[in-house]
Amino acid sequence: MPQTRLDQTTLRTTARRSGRGRRLRHGLILATAAVTAWATSAGGVAAAAQTAAVHHAGAARAGVPRGGPIRPARTLPGQPNFGPNVYVFTPSMPQSQIQATVDSIASQQISNQFGTQRYALLFEPGTYGSAADPLIFQVGYYTEVAGLGTSPGDVTINGSIDVYNQCFAANNCIALDNFWRSLSNLTINVTGDGGVPTNGCYANTEFWAVSQAAPMRRVQVNGLTTLMDYCTGSPDFASGGFIADSAFTGSTVINGSQQQFLVRNSNIDNWTNGVWNQVFSGDVGAPPQSFGVPGSQPYTTLATSPVTAEEPYLQTDASGNYSVFVPAVQHNSSGTTWSAGATPGTAVPISRFFIASPSTPVGAINAALARRNDLILTPGVYSLAAPIEVTHPGTVVLGLGFPTLVPQYGTAAMQVNGGAPGAKLSGMIFDAGPQNSPALLSLAPSGGPGSGAADPTLVQDVFFRIGGATPGQATDSLVVDRSNVILDNIWAWRADHGAGVGWTSNVADTGVVVNGNNVTAYGLFVEHYQKNQVIWNGQGGTDIFFQNEMPYDPPSQAAWMAGPAQDGYPAFLVTPRVTSFQGYGMGSYCFFELGIPIEASTAFQVPDTAGVQMHDLLTVFLNGSGGIEHVVNDTGAAVNSASAGTPSDVISYP
Repeated sequence: MPQTRLDQTTLRTTARRSGRGRRLRHGLILATAAVTAWATSAGGVAAAAQTAAVHHAGAARAGVPRGGPIRPARTLPGQPNFGPNVYVFTPSMPQSQIQATVDSIASQQISNQFGTQRYALLFEPGTYGSAADPLIFQVGYYTEVAGLGTSPGDVTINGSIDVYNQCFAANNCIALDNFWRSLSNLTINVTGDGGVPTNGCYANTEFWAVSQAAPMRRVQVNGLTTLMDYCTGSPDFASGGFIADSAFTGSTVINGSQQQFLVRNSNIDNWTNGVWNQVFSGDVGAPPQSFGVPGSQPYTTLATSPVTAEEPYLQTDASGNYSVFVPAVQHNSSGTTWSAGATPGTAVPISRFFIASPSTPVGAINAALARRNDLILTPGVYSLAAPIEVTHPGTVVLGLGFPTLVPQYGTAAMQVNGGAPGAKLSGMIFDAGPQNSPALLSLAPSGGPGSGAADPTLVQDVFFRIGGATPGQATDSLVVDRSNVILDNIWAWRADHGAGVGWTSNVADTGVVVNGNNVTAYGLFVEHYQKNQVIWNGQGGTDIFFQNEMPYDPPSQAAWMAGPAQDGYPAFLVTPRVTSFQGYGMGSYCFFELGIPIEASTAFQVPDTAGVQMHDLLTVFLNGSGGIEHVVNDTGAAVNSASAGTPSDVISYP
């Protein structure tokens, strides 16, 4: 079909229509509005596109690479033993070998939503691909792609690293389930056909069509970037996402159908549109604040981020020596950490790290942590007979390739004890196990030297699941009892599809509980828990961006009551004891799927005090029955079937 240019007004209108939908069990889609398929014109503006013939996941479909058997990774000279699922590529390797490896992994992982396979694809400093022969590949589930340089410019990919829609049937192509993957610490010079030579729509564009738990960090993209896949076929829904410490030059970032998105401490050339909730914190070139202004985009824009520390990452030096770089804490920052040169921080030698695999007994892991080792968890599923115990100050726990921790006997999967202020946890999945855990990850109160704001505890790209991959239960997922903590891209998910799903099966009260003071959160995605999604008890807290869906499956109104006179549970509860809290860009959606008129009295419940201030709040009725009666306390219009897909906004409260 010939491409037809759309002007910016049409672009924005189409994007708003395309956002009205969410995933349902077994991959079915709630489609509340028709969507125009999108392509990219020469000028970088979305345009009408081809519709591909597609089939259910696992069958042949457009854009899915065909790979051979996956061969275990080999350890290169000087490389630590990261095991068979961490692949380290060098510029001297034949590109055909690299291409075959990444394509084989993608072919397995693109549809492998609840599989046990995990991979990390790491690129040593140098250049890969060229304009004449670009390196182009896709990123599937449980796949980490990262450069091993000290800065993003040390690793250059000429080509693209893509995430496309998954297609389950004709006119059922979506990115709503594109979770658990990541891209970091490299430069992409966008060129080539997107790996789909039969569909020119993919050419010369970096596609990152993802939803929750799919971060992009420390990436330089030179060329057009789109956060939706408009080439494969409608409805193209996406529900992400998170970008931090990244830069985009030479073209536009197409938000498209992304219902919500957080961009933090990045450089942006241009941003096309919004659907319901787009938040920018400390971004150079961010669009101006316009949330709730009639006829404008739903943008919440903060000039600076109050306190940040970027995620630790693996790096190699010119001699091939490995270390983990720990970026320094920043206050009131904007832009990337590396735009002016070297990122401030500390390199920790790899010799300080205990490298564990899923076969390592938890006792051996804890013995290493007790010896003051840091910890690298290599890819795989860890069946834990006891919690991993982080006991010493400043301990770095770094996951490679989405290691997944599953407690077997009703304990936490990991505990950060009081003697470990300044711990740094990143890149892990916590699954509830067969016996109920009071919490999956707990951060105990800390004291003593290093426990203050200058040395915050970091929890970054850490994701929780109650059911989905495996049946499980946990009362709470993340409990923060300590002060001075940064939560940076958290997805806590009580599964709505997969294994062990049901009101009395994957039982879980609350996703995130914050009891400590001076906790700062960026990108809280918390969905479907059976009581409050977030409970905030600490003073001096800040949350920048919140995305929530209330539980789909309350069996009756009586089964889902916060009190005798309060229907449902507020998604985000700031308790009456709190006298200081700031919230920005926070949304809660409802889809009560059982045909029962379930009501929630309010989405946000906060004390009426001058020190608690909420900015840019919204609720949305997706589909189903019932609705949400107020946005915050007794303020804000109701959302229900009469307003499906249209947000109810509150710009500020009180």
